[in-house]
Amino acid sequence: MSPSFDTRAGCWSCETCGVQQPPSDTPPLRCVICEDERQYVGWSGQRWVERAALVGMQTTQMEETHGVTTLVLSPGIAINQRAFLIPTPQGQILWECLAAVTPDALAAIRARGPVRAIAISHPHFYGAMADWSEALGGVPVYVHRADAAWIQRRPDNLVLWSEDRLALTDEVELVHLAGHFAGSTGLWWKTGPRPGGALFPGDAVQVSSDRRFASFMYSYPNHIPLGPDALSDLRGRVEAMAFEDVFGFSPGREMIGDARAKLTASFDRYARAIAA
Repeated sequence: MSPSFDTRAGCWSCETCGVQQPPSDTPPLRCVICEDERQYVGWSGQRWVERAALVGMQTTQMEETHGVTTLVLSPGIAINQRAFLIPTPQGQILWECLAAVTPDALAAIRARGPVRAIAISHPHFYGAMADWSEALGGVPVYVHRADAAWIQRRPDNLVLWSEDRLALTDEVELVHLAGHFAGSTGLWWKTGPRPGGALFPGDAVQVSSDRRFASFMYSYPNHIPLGPDALSDLRGRVEAMAFEDVFGFSPGREMIGDARAKLTASFDRYARAIAA
């Protein structure tokens, strides 16, 4: 099953961050997201890949991970974040966007039922959000208003929200976390995928390799720490929610069970480190 849009139309994605740019005959000169101090321009210089070529070289791996469906591109490009399908009685929610809409992913998602919304945590994960919205029938794309200036290719059905929380359904809320970006957002699935609920924090919370702790950074690739005021604000927002699991941005980075207590210990450890 092919996407509903014309992949022959020129659209370029940055090879380092994977964010798609507005249609153009030739590649843009620069990627403003990668030139920001939180990201970086690739060591070989700014490089782009055209949409049809990107779609043609990728497939999407879909896996069930502790009760939630994850999607990740293979062989992968850029940050290669995973996306999540959150089922609700009112339809699926696609949390985060991949850099390309592949036919296999589109067929698998459609087979599971309609998608009611797309929501994205922060600019590094905007990917091909306009293509995803169009391919899934023009579904709304939710982005926090504080990050609106970072949007490169604007979806037709973009929804800019500015509250501390926004209910997408009775079971799922978007939560403004701030920290990594001014508009950094988490998705709080109150009732699933396991008893106790789960938090999907994008990059505002980064699950560590040992999966017992997490970290909280202004920039992960450039190792810029989050300051004490931003850390305290983030902590208050996270600890106002009840959850047992945390699902991070890439495969394997999740805390399954007792995640809220693990994040409390992580906030304590980080605060001690930056106070030293």
